[in-house]
Amino acid sequence: MAAFAEGVPCWADVLLSDLAAGRRFYGELFGWTFQEIATEYGTFTRALLGGKDVAGLVPKPDGRMPTVWNIYFAAQDAAATAVRIREAGGRVITPPVWIDEFCVMATAADPGGAVFGIWQAGSHTGFARRGTPGSYGWAEVHTRQPRAVDAFYRAVFGYGMTPSAPSSAPPSAAPSAPSTAPPSAAPSVPSSTPPPGASPAPSSAEGSPADVVLWTPRGEPPDPRHAIGGRVVMGEEYPAVLPAHFLTYFVVADCDQALRTANRLGGRVLKTAEDTPYGRFAVLADNQGAAFAVIDTSAAG
Repeated sequence: MAAFAEGVPCWADVLLSDLAAGRRFYGELFGWTFQEIATEYGTFTRALLGGKDVAGLVPKPDGRMPTVWNIYFAAQDAAATAVRIREAGGRVITPPVWIDEFCVMATAADPGGAVFGIWQAGSHTGFARRGTPGSYGWAEVHTRQPRAVDAFYRAVFGYGMTPSAPSSAPPSAAPSAPSTAPPSAAPSVPSSTPPPGASPAPSSAEGSPADVVLWTPRGEPPDPRHAIGGRVVMGEEYPAVLPAHFLTYFVVADCDQALRTANRLGGRVLKTAEDTPYGRFAVLADNQGAAFAVIDTSAAG
């Protein structure tokens, strides 16, 4: 039985050119240990915290691919999810495939071009630890096409969506990071119109799409307490060359100390630390350029 409900973020991995350098960086930053796993598609590295799965490190099969953190959403039936993605105006980049007995994986892009993965659990159900220092905390899509993107994720995963005022929203950021999606990741049929039959996108009082929308799984109350991710509008503060993307957050015990450690290890700060109602957060790039965020949730309030 799957450990995660449909559409809940259940795994994250980073695509790297130099796995040894990645292990050194994340091992010291988050306290991870590592285990090599061989599959018929090659070897990947499990990142462990206290012996529990928290993320993956994957070697780039092609040097032209981006150095990027990928987020995966739980799917009860990956093939059916891929059909919904196409019907809702997205693009399936790599079709669902079994990775030994571990899981069925696929990658896709939403109508705005943000790339994400789907994950049908096999023996590997996903995160074994989350929400504590050194583990996954949150994910959000940053897009310039909020209406189409809201309709897309509602159609694909059945999310409930709640507009959130900036003062009460989960942390979001506008890092001046390199591209997190290859050029081929854009949907083959770009669309700014929601698919037929889709509910309208959540809007502000003025009628324009809300700057921040929280996602809740199908069947859960659409409120911040049950939120599992969100959508952020990319405004003028975002560099024009930065494409739509997902930003993955990891929990840390001390945001400022995490920044100092990352800098010492060869990473760089893309957005300096900032306090929000959900905690103190910042956006970083690792020592190979993959962007991610860190958040100290003990500083919430």
